[in-house]
Amino acid sequence: MIKGYKKLLSLAMVFLLVLGVLAACSSEESDDADASKGKDKQTSVEFWTISLQPTFNDYFNDLIAKYEEENPGVKIDWKDFPYDAVQNKLMTSIASKKAPDVVNLNTVMANQLASKDALVDFNQQLTDEQKGIYFEGIYNSTLQDEGAYALPWYTGIPVLYINKSLAEKAGIDINNPPQTKEDLANWGKQIADKTDSFGYVFTMETRSILEEGFKIVEGDKAIFNNDEVKEYIQGNIDLIKAGVIPKDIPAFDKQVQLFGSEQVGMIISSSSFINQLKTASPDVYENTIAVPAPFGKAGIRFTNTMNLAVPKESKNVDAATAFAHYVTNDANQLAFSKAANTLPSTKEAAKDEHFYKNDGTLEGQALTASVESLDKATDFYLGIENAGDVDSTINKHLQNIYINDQDLDAELEAAEKEVNAILAR
Repeated sequence: MIKGYKKLLSLAMVFLLVLGVLAACSSEESDDADASKGKDKQTSVEFWTISLQPTFNDYFNDLIAKYEEENPGVKIDWKDFPYDAVQNKLMTSIASKKAPDVVNLNTVMANQLASKDALVDFNQQLTDEQKGIYFEGIYNSTLQDEGAYALPWYTGIPVLYINKSLAEKAGIDINNPPQTKEDLANWGKQIADKTDSFGYVFTMETRSILEEGFKIVEGDKAIFNNDEVKEYIQGNIDLIKAGVIPKDIPAFDKQVQLFGSEQVGMIISSSSFINQLKTASPDVYENTIAVPAPFGKAGIRFTNTMNLAVPKESKNVDAATAFAHYVTNDANQLAFSKAANTLPSTKEAAKDEHFYKNDGTLEGQALTASVESLDKATDFYLGIENAGDVDSTINKHLQNIYINDQDLDAELEAAEKEVNAILAR
């Protein structure tokens, strides 16, 4: 009896041992399955930028590592492409259903893709609070039919550079710089009258018409060929004839040369102008101040903004939107502005003391002058399909008027016909 009992107990223990082993194996398999399931749940966000590697590798590697730590289910795959290659590569990827999740685009490229219904509408994706961090004018630069198709990222605004000696020789108070384009013209006249220099360089482009509050198109029709626009253009012709502005559209290097040799008293340009001037004409650099650029009658200042967009073909729209908003939030925009010497497009970041230290150098003056202009900033874009063709067509005819002395009425009429043909495509 005892022998039989012992044998039964032994068999029971073996059975329990086997059950334990099976349970352990089952648990390990379950853990492996859960781990595998977790891996399957991990979201990969493909992030494209334009010409930022290797200069900003440390910044982005740190940003991505922090984001992945805060969002353990997300993996960011960062790729960088040259400016002249990114658009074609993006179009190819969208056509082949292999679009990136977040892509860096300038405003023109973003609007072109939005007009083809290729980008996600952030007005639908974000809350009012999330959208409210950006300067309204810059955020609305990609507004089409109530949709906004890009989140503004880093930006830059031209400022007015003034040669102090020429201004003082002309009897101008540099402590009260010109606030409007009309003021600028009056200052220019004084400099031209009292010195041997031109007053200022004028940008003879489509944007100059928009800055004065005139519309280029309405619906599918050109509407710029009217008496008000003609009067404005004639005013510029008169300034050229009076020697206030040069009869030319100087390339950037030529602008630096004109200002550096004191052939022109004022110039509206970007922060990159400073480095060129400092190298070419150190004495003139020391004698130059920077102030906010004057307003046209539209009360806006054109900026050049880089944005982040999410293609509709993204397989992870929500994750891509969250990451794009993270990259462009106040803290990260401020950090990038400090690293890259750019301006942020968010309101709180622009309040940081970094932009207002103004140590008296031309660089410090320009930084403060530009950041103070952000609340009136918007990107230059006509808001229509084929905007690039319309812009270049009008530019061509404006140059014929200003530089080649072609008839104002005939050139605007020709421009109107060409633009209407472009709009009818």
